[in-house]
Amino acid sequence: MLQVSRANNLKIPKTLENVSGNLNSLEDKVAVKQALATANDKRFNKNKVIESIEKDKELEQVNKIPTNANDLMVITVVKKLGAYIIAITEKSPSKFRGVFVNRMQNLSLETLEILLNANFIRIDSEDHKKEREEYQKDAIIKLKMLGYISMIAENSNCILMRQYKQISLQIGEAINLIAAWKKSDDERWRKRN
Repeated sequence: MLQVSRANNLKIPKTLENVSGNLNSLEDKVAVKQALATANDKRFNKNKVIESIEKDKELEQVNKIPTNANDLMVITVVKKLGAYIIAITEKSPSKFRGVFVNRMQNLSLETLEILLNANFIRIDSEDHKKEREEYQKDAIIKLKMLGYISMIAENSNCILMRQYKQISLQIGEAINLIAAWKKSDDERWRKRN
């Protein structure tokens, strides 16, 4: 039992510091795996352990989805983004279900719907061209909103940093492809007139 006297009292902090982010760093996880391997008299390969910790199983699962040759590249990228978001948010804590998870899933699916609508509009008149541009603009806005919500979700420990990085990369790729699509539409329209 702990003996505490007035002269030798415990120093209890009045406030606790706010620790945000992942408390277990990569080095901590590697050290734990090494200690377990040593305790069990097993071999320990540091590089393999680091690789297995950093491996993103959800991304590998999504990358196995076959691409459809009939779809635009941007539509395929957004489909994979949506599948990835659904895969990673399945494991998110339930307290984030209404705040981040549903919103992220809905934004990714709405973006796909908007891009499919834009793809089905033929550019045969000025009005149709403007309508398609409006859909493309809406898709970019939804993707930027998805990026912001995923950043907040990562800050709140709803998703992991590597998952947020992957979402950001896929969003950036999708936005670049939409911009290239808009540029291609503009060039075709100029050649036509």
